[in-house]
Amino acid sequence: MSRDERMELQSKRLRKVVERVYYNCEPYRDRMQKAGVTPADINTIEDIVKLPFTCKQDLRDYYPFGLLSSPMSEIVRVHASSGTTGKPIVVGYTRNDLAIWNEVGARCFTAYGLGKNDVVQVSYGYGLFTGGLGAHGAVETIGGTVVPISTGNTEKQILMLRDMGVKALCCTPSYALYLAESIEKSGIPMEEFKLRVGVFGAEPWTNEMRREIEKKLGIKAYDIYGLTEICGPGVGHECECQCGTHLHEDHFFPEIVNPETGEPVEPGQPGELVFTTLTKEGMPLIRFRTHDLTRLIYDKCECGRTSVRMEKIMGRCDDMLIIRGVNVFPSQVESVICETEEFEPHFFITVDRVNNTDTFEIQVEVKEQYYTSDINGMLKLQKSLAHKLQSVLGIQPTIRLVEPRSLKRSEGKQKRVLDKRVFKND
Repeated sequence: MSRDERMELQSKRLRKVVERVYYNCEPYRDRMQKAGVTPADINTIEDIVKLPFTCKQDLRDYYPFGLLSSPMSEIVRVHASSGTTGKPIVVGYTRNDLAIWNEVGARCFTAYGLGKNDVVQVSYGYGLFTGGLGAHGAVETIGGTVVPISTGNTEKQILMLRDMGVKALCCTPSYALYLAESIEKSGIPMEEFKLRVGVFGAEPWTNEMRREIEKKLGIKAYDIYGLTEICGPGVGHECECQCGTHLHEDHFFPEIVNPETGEPVEPGQPGELVFTTLTKEGMPLIRFRTHDLTRLIYDKCECGRTSVRMEKIMGRCDDMLIIRGVNVFPSQVESVICETEEFEPHFFITVDRVNNTDTFEIQVEVKEQYYTSDINGMLKLQKSLAHKLQSVLGIQPTIRLVEPRSLKRSEGKQKRVLDKRVFKND
């Protein structure tokens, strides 16, 4: 589609979804009335800025089904967020919602070069988490063969990868690294695997981590983007050019706003990503604030696709650490560590407050060939990494070097930060 054709489609779908939530969802109707907006005020996609935002707290406040715009008799599945405290975020899907989810997921897997002759191992968690069933439905839609192994049992994961002739692996990037380490430890040569493609998401990861995974598994690693609140994996995907994530903006309209003021930023400028679901029936979301920080690229991609692209997410508003007045993102730490030959891409950040001063410690695994009992050699490594991180972050952390494979691995989303100040403030 051309940009004009797409905007015409978006405008038509926006009018329809605004009418849906206004007449079928009391909280949305109340909020729009308070803002002085009715469906009659929404004519084109550019009118979207008249509508109020939705945030995660709204989904918790109306838990579990207060934001549905379809009757329960039409809700055929529910999913819920992982890793949240207190009430989970619950999302309901109609049969048509699931069909659209499968369609956008199929676009992603097709872009990765996969088709009906390929075996795909889904090592995302199944159940309330959207990852497993989201990837599963996408693979079945393109006619591929699914190995629905879910998470855990790494020994069996490796067995299936080899014996089933798996072409593509779907999991979190941190678990892909753990699988690579486990394969190396097992002694099974990579030549016995047919693995060529990795479909990774559900947690932030850097291009440096991508290269590490590609080197260890001998694959091409692609990003898949999704949010539980919007539909799970399938909101966007990378293409072969890997110069941004193509967003399926005919179903999910993206905006970038200033995270502090909520005002739209100039095209191409960074800010907080906001989505409006244009075709969802069960639980449409209007201007949902994701807290993901990125920017949008509207130039046509070299692959030929005309959809807008999103730069790799630099972090989240709520993941940013403010340490001694300096903004620090875990992704910045990961980039430096992955670019340094001597270290594994495994680290853990601990932030605390002692005598009213913030402390900032990073535990980092040293690669086996560089880990030594030579104290001077380890001190040299420690100082070198601290200096590199300070030049990037603007603040010097305390580095604690640890043995290879000593930090805890995760089969799901990897936890990399413990901010003890949060508990002290509580």
